[in-house]
Amino acid sequence: MKRNQFQSLTIHINRTSIKKIVVFIILGMMALFIFTGMLTSIDSSYGLASSSVHEWATDLSGEHFVHVMGMENPYYKQVLQEDSKELSLSSLMFELTTNINPDDPRSLLGRELPGFALFDGQIVVAGKGTDYTNLPVESAPPMEVMMAEREATQESLARLKELEKEAKETKESTIERKVVHIIHSHNTESFLPELETDVPNEAFHNKINITLVGEKLAQELEKRGIGTEVERRDVQGSLNKRGWQYSKSYDASRKFVKEAMEENTDLEFFFDLHRDTLPHDQTTVKINGVEYARTVFVIGGNHNSHSYNLHLAQELHKLLEKHYPGMSRGVITKAGPTTNGRFNQDLSKKSVLIEMGGVHNTLDETYRSAQAMAEIFSVFYQEQHEKEKGVE
Repeated sequence: MKRNQFQSLTIHINRTSIKKIVVFIILGMMALFIFTGMLTSIDSSYGLASSSVHEWATDLSGEHFVHVMGMENPYYKQVLQEDSKELSLSSLMFELTTNINPDDPRSLLGRELPGFALFDGQIVVAGKGTDYTNLPVESAPPMEVMMAEREATQESLARLKELEKEAKETKESTIERKVVHIIHSHNTESFLPELETDVPNEAFHNKINITLVGEKLAQELEKRGIGTEVERRDVQGSLNKRGWQYSKSYDASRKFVKEAMEENTDLEFFFDLHRDTLPHDQTTVKINGVEYARTVFVIGGNHNSHSYNLHLAQELHKLLEKHYPGMSRGVITKAGPTTNGRFNQDLSKKSVLIEMGGVHNTLDETYRSAQAMAEIFSVFYQEQHEKEKGVE
């Protein structure tokens, strides 16, 4: 009978190897603690956060993904246009790790210069002359300026009476179904030519202000068969009663928008009208010998449905360029911690903030723009309804 034979396995471990393993473990743990400490101690604006990932991810277009797939199979690149730019992985990784965009120096300067973040924003569609040096800027006026009673010119007061008269006439033949809602979160924003002052920071008035442009736009839309309502409550007054800062204007107007939506379920489109602070030559365009206040569409990117609002703004921009070349300054998005980034547009997928002219424009110039906006919106509205009927 055979005995089972067992073979023994002997492992020889060198003491030097054990020392190396222990040293590697200790150094690895030290490196891990140091790296974790660095991540938790540096300023949050420099760290890698979900918002940072969202920002660079939203910049990736379908074209970029085609380029990525083309790295493995060149066949995919055949569908790309000749002027298509390849995705730079090095630039993408650099931006991801540092939050600095090599193609946009503002991402570096904005961290170093106080107040520079006010100019933050992304140009989605650039109108004529629009670049990163002349983006719309929202700056809070001094409290004493907000509370002061400014004198309006006799001409602007006469226009106010004219507009009120037109409003009464329009009201008699108004359309019952209201589909457009107009509000002014900064309802005291006014225009220097209409006031007895030439200081831009003093262009605020309780009656002669951006709300007159909203009233004009509503009248022009009504004339074209589009039912429109205007929020006439004092947003800034509500803000002051609550003791809120100017930066919370959209929180104050949000309450009014939500109430309007609850009271009227027919509302589809929401426009928040403002005026810009840029010089007259940048906010004015001459078309067929007539001067118009230029517009710019602003979309907040700090909510999940902003792509729908962005699409609406792009469509309106295209129509303005077609019928009134040069009137639109383009479409921009604002997102991140330095801006409201919602502008109440998260309440509706058909909501847009529109800058109508600037502080140096006249009411006549903005009225012409309101008329042009009503004209192109009626075209857009009719086209949308025809598409919906076609689907049915």
